[in-house]
Amino acid sequence: MGAAVDLLVEELIEARTSRAMTQEEWARTVKFSPTHVSSVETRHRPPTGEYVAAVDRAFQTGGAYTRLLVRLASFDSAPIWLRDWIEIEREATLLRWFEPAYVPGLLQTEAYARATLAGGRFTAEEIDRHVASRLARQAILNRDVPPQLIAVIDEAVLRRPAPGHPGLMREQVERIVALAELDHVQVQVVPASTGIYLGLAGQFIVAEMPDDSRVGYADNQLKAQIVDQPGEIVRLVRMWEVVRNYALPLKQSLELIKEVSKIWT
Repeated sequence: MGAAVDLLVEELIEARTSRAMTQEEWARTVKFSPTHVSSVETRHRPPTGEYVAAVDRAFQTGGAYTRLLVRLASFDSAPIWLRDWIEIEREATLLRWFEPAYVPGLLQTEAYARATLAGGRFTAEEIDRHVASRLARQAILNRDVPPQLIAVIDEAVLRRPAPGHPGLMREQVERIVALAELDHVQVQVVPASTGIYLGLAGQFIVAEMPDDSRVGYADNQLKAQIVDQPGEIVRLVRMWEVVRNYALPLKQSLELIKEVSKIWT
C-alpha cells in the first residue's frame, strides 16, 4: 500500500486502540472477521469501501472514514490525469459506464483487480498500490448519498476465466450480483448473441455532475483521457445510447449474471 492508504489504516488503528478494544472486539462490532481486521491493520489487505463503511456505521461517524478513503484514493502512484478523474468520479451524481473487456473498477473484487494488473507490467509493490487505490475508489458506492451507477458490460466479461486463480470469477460474479441488487447500482449485459457491435472499440464513462454538466473518460491500449469538449461528450452519449440499446433489460441482465455465476461454482 502507499503512504496515503497507510494514513487511513493508522487512523483506523488509532480509533480501535483509543477505545481500548482488541481486534476481536473491533471485529465483532464492525461485523467482519478478526482475520480480516488483522489483515487490514498489518497492511496485508487494503481497506475496502465495505469495510470502512462498516466502521462508519458501527461508530456513527457520519461517514468520516468513507470520505477520507475516497479522498485518499487519488494519491499514491496515480498519474495526474487519473487523480483528476477520481475527483470527478467522487463528485458525480450519475456514472454511465461501459466495459467490453473487464468488470468496471467500482465493481471489482480485490482478487480480480489484482489479476488485471498482473503479467509483468508492474512490480509487486506497484500492483499493491494500484489495487489499494482502485478499492478505495469504490467507497463512493457506500456513501450516505451515493452516485447512481449504470454499468453496461459485455457478456464475455462474465465468462472470461482467470487461469491459475480458482474461485476468482465465482467471487467476482457473485459480487456483481450483490451490487446489482442495490437501489443505486444497475448492471446490464450485452448478450453474446449480439455479435460484433460498435461499442467493442473500448471502455468509456460519462459522468453527470451536480451542476448538470457532463465529463467523459475514454480508455484504450495506448492511453486514457478525460473528455470535456462538448462535441466529444455528445459523441460519447450517443455511443452510450447505442450500447445500452444492445443490452438486455435490467431483470434479464441480472438473470443472465446469476446463470453465468453457476458455471464458476
